[in-house]
Amino acid sequence: MPPKTAHNNLAELDFRMMVQIDMEMTTFNSNWTHCDYISTYLARTVSHNRPDSVLFANLLSSALNELLEITFRTRHSGGTFGCSVSRRNHVDRIELTFTCGEDERRSFEHAVTRIQAGAVEAGAVEADYISSLSREVGPGRDMLLLELVVSYKAQVRFDTYDDSVKLVVDLPLGGLTH
Repeated sequence: MPPKTAHNNLAELDFRMMVQIDMEMTTFNSNWTHCDYISTYLARTVSHNRPDSVLFANLLSSALNELLEITFRTRHSGGTFGCSVSRRNHVDRIELTFTCGEDERRSFEHAVTRIQAGAVEAGAVEADYISSLSREVGPGRDMLLLELVVSYKAQVRFDTYDDSVKLVVDLPLGGLTH
C-alpha cells in the first residue's frame, strides 16, 4: 500500500466546482491561441474572490495554459476535451480530460508515476525537472507537469478511460506567498 500523502488527503476532500468548459478536440486543436484564451478566461472567472485577484489570475492562467498546451500537443483530431476548475479552501483543482493516442497515454502515465514517486524523495522532482530541461534533444514531454510541481507545488494524478486521459492537478495557489 502506498504511503498516504497530502495529495491523497486532498483527493478525499470535497471540491466545489467553479467553472467547466468542453469542446471538440478538432476545434480546440484548430488554433494554438485557444490555450491562451481559455486559460485567461477560466482564471479570471475563478479569481474574483481571492485577496489579490490579479496576482491569483496570473498564476492560475499560467498554470492552466501549461496544461492546455499539453492537450494541444497531442494533436489528436477526434473526441472531446474538457477542463474544469474546482476549489477547496486555498487549493484549486484543474481536471483536464482529453482524447489521445496510446503513446501519449503511456507517456503521461510514466510522468505522473515519476512525479508521485519523486514526491516521496526530497529533491527528486526538481532533479527530474532540471534533467528534462537540459536534454540534448529538447525538453521532454513531462517537463510541463514537472514545472507545475516545482514552481507551483502542484500535486498530480492521472486516470485513463477508453480513449481518454484525465489529468488532475491540485494547485495550492491560495497559499502561495510569492
